[in-house]
Amino acid sequence: MKEKIIIAVDAMGGDGSPKKVIDGVSLHYKNNKDVFYKIFGNKFEIEKLFSKSIDKKNFEIIHTEDKVFDKDSALEGAKKSKKTSMWMAVESVKNKESDIVISAGNTGALFVISKLNLKMIENIDKPALSGLWPNKYGMNIVLDLGANIECSEKNLIDFCIMGSSLHKSLFPNEKSKLALLNIGSEDIKGHEILKTVYQKLNNDNKYDFEFKGYIEGNHIMDGDVNVIVTDGFTGNVALKTAEGTANFITKEIKKNMTSGIIGKILTFLNYKNLMRFKKRLDPRLYNGAIFIGLNSPVIKSHGSTDSIGFSHSLDVCKKIVKGDLINKIKINIK
Repeated sequence: MKEKIIIAVDAMGGDGSPKKVIDGVSLHYKNNKDVFYKIFGNKFEIEKLFSKSIDKKNFEIIHTEDKVFDKDSALEGAKKSKKTSMWMAVESVKNKESDIVISAGNTGALFVISKLNLKMIENIDKPALSGLWPNKYGMNIVLDLGANIECSEKNLIDFCIMGSSLHKSLFPNEKSKLALLNIGSEDIKGHEILKTVYQKLNNDNKYDFEFKGYIEGNHIMDGDVNVIVTDGFTGNVALKTAEGTANFITKEIKKNMTSGIIGKILTFLNYKNLMRFKKRLDPRLYNGAIFIGLNSPVIKSHGSTDSIGFSHSLDVCKKIVKGDLINKIKINIK
């Protein structure tokens, strides 16, 4: 492993950028002196945001005034210019100048720009969007979260291999236990493609993970498995439902615990437990979706996250590079 991991950062994407991106880089640097940040964006805006605490030897600003806007369609963002901060950041990975790229900008444009610049891993037909999802004991890898509405049997099996490889890269001390998301746990449930994939995984022990069968949506967080595979339509609906439910619960608890004198007293008495609960549901801790299947890793930070969330997504970048994700997939996909 070389001395420093090089992360290409699109500084101009997402809400509150470039400030939240640069603040996130500064925060991440405090505990990661072995990372070099190649930052793409408006030099005159970025320079004045950097904290003096970050060594100038650990970052470089590549100036461009062009950027992809959130309102742009995926194709508009990709066709706009090869001088946008997003395009240039992805291109630096293509040219082997960086190890991994991250952006909090337009998701569709990032996906298209990445596919235009980066080749697919051999024997993989479609990339998938994967993400971190908390469970009772730690963390799940869930994919696909929206990149592919329709998937073939091969696509789903590829997702299984890529998802377990990602899990091993991020959590090298854990055993990968994989399940297919379905409407029931019985092997007769689900559509034909899903049932065929189930049979292939169940009858073949060549894969580098423990296959646990089907899992229903209400058991995703139980912690019995840590890699969950589905098509992009189902995965995206499940993700948005979970996010909405978590936000609803958090807001309702906050409203009821501060609505009267008794609620305020109970809040005071249970402060530590409430803070622990709040932290567990904090989406910033799980920030950083991964476009997986391309020949170089691409990380999508949530556009509305803050500097803390962006810093956590930089952690994901570092772990993926150190965990040698791409080579893990290539070895297992043959």
